[in-house]
Amino acid sequence: MSSTLLISQEKKQKKEEINQFEPLSVSFRVLLGLYLIIPLCLLLYGLDKALWQEWLHDNLPSRPTHFLLFQVLFGTPHILASTILLVSNGDYFRFYKKHLFWMTVAIIVVFGVGSLFIPYRVFYIAVATWTVFHVLKQQHGVARGVCQLPAWAYHVLLGLSVAAGGLIYIGIFLHTSLDAQMMAQIQSTAGVLTLLLLMSAFYCQRYVNNSFGRYFLWMNVLLVVSSFYLYSQSYYFFAILIPRLVHDATAYIFYVTHDYNKHAAIPQNALYRFAKRYSISIFIILPVLSFFLAFVLQAYGDAVVSWLTVQVFGVEIRKAVTLGVLGYFALMHYYSEAITWKVGSPYRQFILFSK
Repeated sequence: MSSTLLISQEKKQKKEEINQFEPLSVSFRVLLGLYLIIPLCLLLYGLDKALWQEWLHDNLPSRPTHFLLFQVLFGTPHILASTILLVSNGDYFRFYKKHLFWMTVAIIVVFGVGSLFIPYRVFYIAVATWTVFHVLKQQHGVARGVCQLPAWAYHVLLGLSVAAGGLIYIGIFLHTSLDAQMMAQIQSTAGVLTLLLLMSAFYCQRYVNNSFGRYFLWMNVLLVVSSFYLYSQSYYFFAILIPRLVHDATAYIFYVTHDYNKHAAIPQNALYRFAKRYSISIFIILPVLSFFLAFVLQAYGDAVVSWLTVQVFGVEIRKAVTLGVLGYFALMHYYSEAITWKVGSPYRQFILFSK
């Protein structure tokens, strides 16, 4: 009798929790606020030119990856967060497992077998273009819901953004290995594409029937314009920081909102059941776990694997984690994010929007 009463009380408590639960929504105003990084970086650039005798220019790294801190804060954590979200929810993993299997096979074939005869620079340019496409497609995709642009206008702006952004990315990360003539050609072509993007945006804004949508349209355009300008001034760190911060922060807002709406009332996986048992806030689970894993893997992963392979096989394998494991997660992330957040996907049932 007592056990039956206890079960009844537990069911009643769960119903009360569900009834009291209010889902979160992704605020477009908050997403728009992330673009404040653009004037901030331009302000720092101006102060460096006017007052600081270009101290930032001379002391910031020419590539953000020179800073372990940058890698721990940007890029890797949100990739790991995306992976955790996918594999920790059994229903999602089962739903997408065929996609994941065939993408893994493709990565092994292209980057494993293909590396034997495809030049490294070709690989680098392909991955760089995919990276830029992933970053900018997310931002344009979010804005599309507000702007309500015709399909052709959306694809024109996205295409020009990716083309210009891809050249900027390549110009920054390969600037030490390209000759001056090639660098000049990349920069001038990126400049022409950026100008075309500006002209297209002026034309396409006529199709946006609300001021909020126009703000989003222009913020995405300025994302590329500001990166190009800072790239042309050799402020590479800021040129990469702007789109990276906006993209990563936007992704975390979606991930945390999703997890709250899916697990707050009744946790659906072991990770959030553990969090509830020990009264850990649902808002910090994914960010803390992903940042912790990013730090451990970036700081110690290669050294541990190298030591183990020397001890076991007598051969040192270098950068197995940073290039192998994290590279695989990054490529899988670029692919999976393109399908998991589509309208009608299992993810999207837990995402609401508000202004």
